[in-house]
Amino acid sequence: MTPFCRDCLTDQPSGAARCRSCGSPRLLMHPARDRLAIAHVDCDAFYATIEKRDNPELRDRPVIIGGGKRGVVSTACYLARISGVHSAMPMFKALKLCPDATVIKPNMEKYVGVGRQVRAMMFDLTPMVEPVSIDEAFLDLSGTERLHGASPALSLARFAKRVEDEVGITISVGLSANKFLAKIASDLDKPRGFSIISAEEAVEFLGPRSVGILPGIGASARERLAGAGVRVVSDLLRADPKRLHAALGRDADRLVALARGEDRRVVKTTREAKSVSSETTFSADLSRFEELRPILWRLCERVSSRLKKAELAAGSVTLKLKDRSFRLRTRTRGCLGPTQLADQLFRQGEAMLREACDGTAFRLIGIGGGDLCAAIHADRGDLADGSVAATAKREAALDRVREKFGAAAIQRGLTFQPTEAAPKPEAARFRRP
Repeated sequence: MTPFCRDCLTDQPSGAARCRSCGSPRLLMHPARDRLAIAHVDCDAFYATIEKRDNPELRDRPVIIGGGKRGVVSTACYLARISGVHSAMPMFKALKLCPDATVIKPNMEKYVGVGRQVRAMMFDLTPMVEPVSIDEAFLDLSGTERLHGASPALSLARFAKRVEDEVGITISVGLSANKFLAKIASDLDKPRGFSIISAEEAVEFLGPRSVGILPGIGASARERLAGAGVRVVSDLLRADPKRLHAALGRDADRLVALARGEDRRVVKTTREAKSVSSETTFSADLSRFEELRPILWRLCERVSSRLKKAELAAGSVTLKLKDRSFRLRTRTRGCLGPTQLADQLFRQGEAMLREACDGTAFRLIGIGGGDLCAAIHADRGDLADGSVAATAKREAALDRVREKFGAAAIQRGLTFQPTEAAPKPEAARFRRP
């Protein structure tokens, strides 16, 4: 196996210390490099790097993203980290450690936009993307060799270069046989890192490191383990199982497996959120379908907007109704396919609402999308029915108009139907397990 240059992506002769084409020392070589496919991608000092990209004068200055003197640090660039600044640190303490730092208030709208741009590039590599946060994700590139004409490692190196060239920020990559080891690897050589840990070397690699490297072991757990004589990962493998269970409870077996480098979790494209919903309570009870229908449409538009912003799609729709005695009725229908569209949500909800309107007076109505999956699977339609694609294009055009001129710029005619009571401000929910 020959190394390749991570900067110009050319193969290099074995034993080379630098690229013979561009002179870069960033050569990638590992015995297991071309047979591993699970990756963890993490943007480097994400918020701070974006601000430095947008203001070149900050490039060689320490930058802290956070609130005022009574706030906390959201992100610190690597120059600030050298002084000891880290995330979640009180701002007054961070400024004592790094008084020359430039402090910038977070601009979440900008950061989310960049995160989506990087996420879209991930989906160009593989549909198996599991977002962890705005700036990191797990990827499974198994079976992509023929698609990209390259091993997962080379595809990831191309991806890292593309992010730098097109987005203007840097990322670090960890490549391994499972998610746990890939996450560990991505932290090894920041920024602009690319590290590999094979399953075969996991025990030797993890052994001398503090047990705090294992997910789920905080300060209190470290104290309990220290009382049992366990301070580094290799101690876990030698420890008496009874003492481990006494210190860690049911989590002991999971942590011992991780200490061996074993992790059976697969990369999942679904998110932690179980549903996205919106509901409203009326100032006066409503019972007629004609009164409730326009309110349902507005709620479907809100749910659709939230699904799109969260890059999720719903595989089922649940209607929620609460009567004047606070008794709750729920009805659920599966969609023909995952959707983000208000029109598709409304079709399902409208049918359930028509069935539910039996003269009962309701004080609350809600609609939610469940069985969530990544937006890449949404609203594909099929050859026999082109209406889904047409509806998706129409809604996308309406969304662009609303982004420019406001949510009230374009509304569906049925929302102008008079109702006997105006709803109170609705409550939106992202329900999590």
